[in-house]
Amino acid sequence: MTPDLPAAIDAAVDPSGTAPSLFGSSMTEITLTYETACARIEEIIRRLDSGEAGLREMLELCQEGRRLVEFCAAELEAVGRGLEELKLDELVARLEGGRPAAA
Repeated sequence: MTPDLPAAIDAAVDPSGTAPSLFGSSMTEITLTYETACARIEEIIRRLDSGEAGLREMLELCQEGRRLVEFCAAELEAVGRGLEELKLDELVARLEGGRPAAA
């Protein structure tokens, strides 16, 4: 039996924006990824748009959504930094090889 996904996301996303696995080291472990976070954000939006959520549930969904958005932003930033590093490494390699860098 798989644990409740929203509760697992809450447990996995810490204030620093990092997201380890959702379910610890159990056999049902799921790692929070950018893609799973985006999918959950879409579910939250659908639930909020439905108008069926009560006030308390709306608050909880908004809080969860905020944590997920922060996680996604951190993931995008990390990937962006990684791409910048790759470009710098490529430029250094080209310069060391005596080849001109392409634009």
